Amino acid sequence: MYHPQVPGEPTQTTTSLVETATGAIQSFRPIKQIHQHLCAFHFYGYDMTRQVQAHHFCAHQNEEMRQCLIYDTPEADAKLIGLEYIISENLFLTLPDEEKPLWHSHLYEVKSGVLFMPRVPGPIERQDLEKVCKTYGKTIHFWQIDKGDNLPLGLPQLMMTLTRDGQLDDELARDVEKRFGVSFEKERAKRADMAGPTHGIHPLANGGGKGLITKLRELHCNRTDPSFASSQL
Repeated sequence: MYHPQVPGEPTQTTTSLVETATGAIQSFRPIKQIHQHLCAFHFYGYDMTRQVQAHHFCAHQNEEMRQCLIYDTPEADAKLIGLEYIISENLFLTLPDEEKPLWHSHLYEVKSGVLFMPRVPGPIERQDLEKVCKTYGKTIHFWQIDKGDNLPLGLPQLMMTLTRDGQLDDELARDVEKRFGVSFEKERAKRADMAGPTHGIHPLANGGGKGLITKLRELHCNRTDPSFASSQL
């Protein structure tokens, strides 16, 4: 498990006092909308061997979209490593074709048992996972913790998820099963009757079957013509 130490001086008492005061005064409404914790695995869109735990803390925008903060652990000192947007099949089908490869399906993750809600009773978990099973997600990671980076270095990267047996790293799987007291095989058996997207997994999803990587490209910075930027893409 990767959990690099962040460099810097320990938090000072004066900082903690300020945080206590602001915590009592300010509302934090967006954060308070978070209502669930999903644990799953992500890999870099161009390298399936680089796999990490992904702890999603999610809030619904509405019945067809939720947005999640992704941390490397569920502990108090967890690193915020990325974001994921989760949408319904109906919304996914409205996306332009060039957008669809950036989104991944959740069908295999759910049915295989490797996506779960820590400590949530089975019947409650099942009610939501039956919905997640039909959805698509778009995930960006900013912090490459698997490399041991102690700060978020490099470009944000598109992440993907597992789509079939044999992809998940065995050691990573065993660590999560032990840590959270779950059995992926037992969960798989319980979820065998769950249904995926009504129209099946779209062929353009999951990178369209190809690896995808984020790259930086220099462009002339136009400061007057609003249409200039789009013409350079």
